[in-house]
Amino acid sequence: MERAHRAKLQRRFKPHLKGKRVICLDIPDDYAFMQPELVVLLEKRVGAHL
Repeated sequence: MERAHRAKLQRRFKPHLKGKRVICLDIPDDYAFMQPELVVLLEKRVGAHL
């Protein structure tokens, strides 16, 4: 995650992030909404954190 993205999250959601960890899934922004390949990547990478 880029430093600018983390800062933007902190500014916008600071009260909600208190005591929580932000995790970067390292998925490039090269997919369309609900593209099957994106869904597969999300299922693989998010499962360990839920």
